Amino acid sequence: MNVQPIQVELGDNSTALALTWSDCGTLVLGAETLRRASRAASEIRRQVDGIELMIARGFHVAGFEPIGNYALRLLFSDGHDRGIYPWSYLRELAEQQPA
Repeated sequence: MNVQPIQVELGDNSTALALTWSDCGTLVLGAETLRRASRAASEIRRQVDGIELMIARGFHVAGFEPIGNYALRLLFSDGHDRGIYPWSYLRELAEQQPA
């Protein structure tokens, strides 16, 4: 399995992130799925405290930045920008989605 995708793009008016791997094609993750899967300390604390994440209408991925060769930092329209998403974690999330 290739860990790093060969292409990363925002799709569907930035409401999805499309990742293309050489061994399995393109897998798409929705912005809401990505936001809820953030491993940032503040998000883990929110989940532990049982606080529901409210997603506003029009929510989207505002941008992304590569972190070395191992991950992406995702920037969301609600201002959350602390989550680091390793390639392996993004692929795991994408493969866990229902077909």
